[in-house]
Amino acid sequence: MRHTQGLQRAAIQEGQTIATVYRGRKRTYREILERVSRFAAALGALGAKPGDRIAVIAANSDRYYEAYYAILWAGCVVVPGNTRWAPAEHAYALRDSEPSLLLVDRTFEKLGVELAGERSIPVVLLDDAEPGGDLPAQDELIEAHAPMADACGSDNDIVGIFYTGGTTGWPKGVMLNHFGMISNFLSSALVRSYPTRPIFLHSPPMFHLADAASLFGLTPLAATHVIVPGFEPATVIETIQREKVNAVVFVPTMLNMLDLHLREHPADLSVVETVTYGASAISEATLKRSMVNFPNAVFAQAYGQTELSPVATVLTPEFHSEEAAAAGLLRSAGRAVPNVELRIVDAGLNEVPTGTVGEVAVRSPGAMLGYWRKPELTAETIVDGWLRTGDAGYLDGRGFLFLVDRVKDMIVSGGENVYSAEVENALYQHPAVAECAVIGVPDDRWGERVHAVVRLRAGMQADDAELTHHCQALIAGYKRPRSYEFRTEPLPLSGAGKILKTELRKSFWSEQDRNVG
Repeated sequence: MRHTQGLQRAAIQEGQTIATVYRGRKRTYREILERVSRFAAALGALGAKPGDRIAVIAANSDRYYEAYYAILWAGCVVVPGNTRWAPAEHAYALRDSEPSLLLVDRTFEKLGVELAGERSIPVVLLDDAEPGGDLPAQDELIEAHAPMADACGSDNDIVGIFYTGGTTGWPKGVMLNHFGMISNFLSSALVRSYPTRPIFLHSPPMFHLADAASLFGLTPLAATHVIVPGFEPATVIETIQREKVNAVVFVPTMLNMLDLHLREHPADLSVVETVTYGASAISEATLKRSMVNFPNAVFAQAYGQTELSPVATVLTPEFHSEEAAAAGLLRSAGRAVPNVELRIVDAGLNEVPTGTVGEVAVRSPGAMLGYWRKPELTAETIVDGWLRTGDAGYLDGRGFLFLVDRVKDMIVSGGENVYSAEVENALYQHPAVAECAVIGVPDDRWGERVHAVVRLRAGMQADDAELTHHCQALIAGYKRPRSYEFRTEPLPLSGAGKILKTELRKSFWSEQDRNVG
């Protein structure tokens, strides 16, 4: 199995079908295949060799789509950068992955040049050539190079290194392979249908695996990929209507923002046939309103993580009904997709009885190869073929998974993973902070928001604004605390001397019936 085979299939069988739509620009699959093979040759001419990593920092676009495939066509490994990262986080990922090339769009051109200068690597602009520009541009490189033969890896070869939040203060690179990603998409597609001719909207960030998996998975079906630079309710609604988009993936925050916009600006979204949502908690109220907003769509929830390529379970369309809601199944994360096994384990990794809360463990062909250059962390995470998710939950007698907490203190805010340790590390660098704990608390808009409980040093002062400003240069905006609580007494500790975050969370979550999505 290899990803470029899907692109070739689409170009051979549906060559005149529109492959990408971006800001009025439309390209067919035959055109895309030609551009990809030429761009891959250009990457090789710039020094990229099979097996090399190539980093990308860019907003959504048709050029990003082409870059994904060109990198793989050249036999290289893609390293997508989170566009919401702070410069220090990008710098770390480049030091860690050691790419031979960096691809950036105009928004990130200045940052890319600065970062690449530190690593002495070439930078390519994902845009048209600009008179007097210093960087080689994608279009001029495509024009200057003849197509090359497909040199893509296959099966167990690495597709990409997808960085996720790091429990030790820095992101960690998840290595995913061709077989795992392709098989995971096929397995999940068996239980959540797509339209016969998918017209798919890319509004989540393309660096995120939730979107990238759809990009690679739907291309072999000759889907039309309608791309917007980022999520903005009015633009998304207008694009859906104009391009007759019939398939979408949203995180709950996006569904909530769409609902708020539609209340003030009603619009007909009946053209959409399938809505997949996931990545964070969703309230039943938001879900039910969304089902009204997309009246002709079937809904499916997907639960998983980057380490699983990414889907583990799906709450399928038939369980999005009044009967399912009455049975409490809308609070479920669904059931394991084909070829995926679930078990709930205790601290000793022993399987616990049905209905007992423990850590969710998954065995799947889509499980990551491991964390890039982190063998010890890999060994802790994958034990006897089972991947420990760090999420706590339980299984009922029919195999429905119910998630209740996060073992690793991960916060999911607006579909983005935030590890509390990252935020705490940033806060602790402020001289006035004596003690802090970062937790996720319920938020109507974001699902969860990052909340900091802080005790200041005696005789020193700092307020919300100062601490937020302090974090600005250290971590991405979505990771910074959105609310603070200042205490004068020491934070509660366990017998082992660890801060009892369970105690800090209690007052926020006691009224909630669904903590994790």
